[in-house]
Amino acid sequence: MSDQNHATAPDAPAFSMRQARSLLTDDDLRPRPAIYWADLIASWAGMIAGFQAMRLTPLGSPLWVIGFAAAVILGYRAALFIHELAHQPERELRGFRAAWNALVGVPFMIPTFVYQTHLDHHRRRHYGTSHDGEYLPFGSRPVWHAIGYLAQSFVIPILAIVRFGVLTPLTWFGGPVRDWVHRHASSMIIDPKYVRPLPSDRQRRLIRSQEVSCFVFLLVAGALVVGGWFGVGPADPYVLVRLYAVSVSVILINAVRTLGAHRYVYDRRAAGDQPMTFTEQLLDSINFPHRPWLTTLWAPVGLRYHALHHLFPSLPYHAMDRVHHKLMRGLPEDSPYRQTVSPGLGHTLLDLWRRTREARPAQEPSGIALPQSDRPTRRDRDVAGAA
Repeated sequence: MSDQNHATAPDAPAFSMRQARSLLTDDDLRPRPAIYWADLIASWAGMIAGFQAMRLTPLGSPLWVIGFAAAVILGYRAALFIHELAHQPERELRGFRAAWNALVGVPFMIPTFVYQTHLDHHRRRHYGTSHDGEYLPFGSRPVWHAIGYLAQSFVIPILAIVRFGVLTPLTWFGGPVRDWVHRHASSMIIDPKYVRPLPSDRQRRLIRSQEVSCFVFLLVAGALVVGGWFGVGPADPYVLVRLYAVSVSVILINAVRTLGAHRYVYDRRAAGDQPMTFTEQLLDSINFPHRPWLTTLWAPVGLRYHALHHLFPSLPYHAMDRVHHKLMRGLPEDSPYRQTVSPGLGHTLLDLWRRTREARPAQEPSGIALPQSDRPTRRDRDVAGAA
């Protein structure tokens, strides 16, 4: 039966955040800096080695293919530490943010400020509404919306260069331009209509320093590439092609992962931009605990446990597998949390595909559409207002 146009059942089972929290220990919630540093450095070094293998071996050779895979997978993993940085306080990971920006954020044109809007995705009053730039109702829209979202992966690298190489210096000449760029071209989001709030003076200074760093990096990198073309310095005529191929692959994998992170059944237009209840938000999010040898490749740094992440946003990534199994053992058999588990990404994407093919205007003004076979049997009363 179609998921479309089914609201949460009025007798959904209660979910107790207090009960879930009681199953965790302080050690579960404490990030371990040594793990973060070792993981980041190893991922970054492996990415560089992979890119060098691409540069030094013939296109299509076994070593070239291995290098390309390493550059993509490990570069992707290194990039997604931006997600942890959005949630972990600086005092817990001293110096890690600056190191990540220097090694990854600035060279990849994704300094940490572009992801600060991610926190709105975790505010229960904002999730799925117009204040949430990371949510679109893919599950209730025609399939071309999702296809278009994936297709933009091929132009994002170019847009990033325009953002920091062209728009950044333009912001130095006037407030209106600066404000427009901040509102409309400074966020890692999936909703093109999202408008970012203007920053405070302190935030603006931090943003300016990261923007300038990206601009200077582009100038230096561009000078090296052009110099090589004209015989000044080492020549590498295909460097931009390799960079583009790796960048698009990383962005495309992340876009596919994003489509699998939620069920995307909530349409804020039909709901009058009203927030979902806590249980609805939980059931709209998905965990992928099976086949970790595969899922950690396309959803690294804990992102395969996306529903768990929405329960405990500051839970460090290295504790997620352990905490998930604690919850599965300790929560009641009818807990909504158990319904967040997916057999695999293919299953989730096929379900999304089926729902997009059946998409039609929602008939109810509010409520979340849930898979008919997964819908619970008792109403949540104790958590919806806990935020």
